[in-house]
Amino acid sequence: MSDIKGSLDTARFDAIPETALAWHRAGRRAALATVIETWGSAPRRTGAQLAISGDGEIEGSVSGGCVEGAVIVEALEALDEGKPRELEFGVSDQDAFAVGLACGGTIRVLVEPVGDVLPDALLAELCAARAARTPVAYVVDLESGGRQLAYDGHETAFRMDRSGFAEDSRTFVAIHNPPLRLLVVGAVHIAQALLPMARIAGYDPVLIDPRGAFGSEARFPGETILDDWPDEAVSKLGLDSRTALVLLTHDPKLDDPALEAALRSKVFYIGALGSTRTHAKRVARLGEAGFSEAEIAQIHGPIGLDIGASGPAEIAVSIIAEMTRVLRKGA
Repeated sequence: MSDIKGSLDTARFDAIPETALAWHRAGRRAALATVIETWGSAPRRTGAQLAISGDGEIEGSVSGGCVEGAVIVEALEALDEGKPRELEFGVSDQDAFAVGLACGGTIRVLVEPVGDVLPDALLAELCAARAARTPVAYVVDLESGGRQLAYDGHETAFRMDRSGFAEDSRTFVAIHNPPLRLLVVGAVHIAQALLPMARIAGYDPVLIDPRGAFGSEARFPGETILDDWPDEAVSKLGLDSRTALVLLTHDPKLDDPALEAALRSKVFYIGALGSTRTHAKRVARLGEAGFSEAEIAQIHGPIGLDIGASGPAEIAVSIIAEMTRVLRKGA
């Protein structure tokens, strides 16, 4: 069918490293400023970035506006010197209040000229990994000046989306995770509550349902909707470690093909609606289809944390809660 309502290009990646690389390759020069440490009520979290071109154009933010001007000046000087800089700023209570915080704090910022300090090839590889939805860490030893990308290790940092210094070291690890994505099979009442909740929680939701009367713009205004068969849709979208799959149709013809694709993928969460009895039948079908007990055990069914949910909205809350627990705790 391949009729897509809405846009599949829903990724919430910023484009700051990509912008810096483009400016550098266009001969404009560029530096990347990264928040490497915070104390108190800092305006931006660790890992936030600002790209600065040699002619003073900027993309991104390290403080929401509190200290950007000073960072730009330092970055332009660093570009002229071809050397990195570590900067520390105190954000006053007044400045913090201006960007929506109750009190101020302190931030430390690393400025790296592209080319002279941050190698062009390394930044290009980072951007390629981001484009491919491959989790990657940019690791810089601030003592030795060594820089590299890491695709494994740092398991806790990847799981928690948390950049920061490795314990008892001057090695900063910047986590670049793909945006979280939620694929929902079944345009039912629960999905009407689940999709907006997922977006608030930081997911890019996509709704999949080949039944046009269910997955309509009228019922899901502004949502990305695919009316492909679910197995075709998940194949098109891809199933990776930053994707959750939720099955809501109760119909094996729709749920099972997508489920079978997900069980042998790297999705971090699979949840399927249905009673304990319905799930037992699902387990039996998958066993007959050749799936192992370990593979089948990846399914969270009945779906959602047991919070005594009543009605579609509360069931959606329980699903988001269970997805969060699995994402952050791994179980």
